[in-house]
Amino acid sequence: MTERGKKALHRTPQALVVGPSAVSFDGSGVTIRINEWTVPIPTRLKGVVRIKPAAITPGPYALDEEGRHCWWPIAPAGRATVRLEHPHLAWQGEAYMDCNWGSEPLEDGFVSWDWSRAAHPDGAAVLYDMQRRKGGRRTLSLLFDRQGGARAFAPPPPAPLPTTRIWRIARGTHCETQNAAKVVETLEDTPFYARSLVSTRLAGAEVTAVHESLSLERFRKGWVRMLLPFRMPRAG
Repeated sequence: MTERGKKALHRTPQALVVGPSAVSFDGSGVTIRINEWTVPIPTRLKGVVRIKPAAITPGPYALDEEGRHCWWPIAPAGRATVRLEHPHLAWQGEAYMDCNWGSEPLEDGFVSWDWSRAAHPDGAAVLYDMQRRKGGRRTLSLLFDRQGGARAFAPPPPAPLPTTRIWRIARGTHCETQNAAKVVETLEDTPFYARSLVSTRLAGAEVTAVHESLSLERFRKGWVRMLLPFRMPRAG
């Protein structure tokens, strides 16, 4: 997550290199090579993450009316193998891979969003709730099979979740069973972003989802911008 200048960026059809770290695709999977220093306490972070998608989906999805913001759930289901040298750690588990891009800053197009992805008996379920600055609220509710096919399903009723304890970030999801959605664990609680594990019921199945809440109104505030270098170092 180190911010670097444009001279540190190199791109080919198969790879994206940013400073000493890189992402590459060999036709069967994605390899992420990480070589960074953490902040605020400088600690080496070095290793390799290998992602093997179950399938590649068609995309992308336009998130706003003008098509200025796009989202592509490249691999809603897959496997990840993580091997780190510093610190010395290794594990395997479920993987999800997507990307966002746009022609304007996110905070110009959105007020906030809640996003979640859950492993589902049919493959993977993704919810994307957006509060847009133009066009109002929009919800994408998609069920992906293991061959990469996607179909929309009717989103269940909204299910509010408790705000985060430290920074009071609002969170919400959907659930087919009233009052059944729960926060299992809060993984990140920052001034403008929260990541959590959430249990809910979607498309006929009890699921545990990785969930994120993003407040672009909070992100726009000057005091939040001043805090960013303490979590995302900037290299000259």
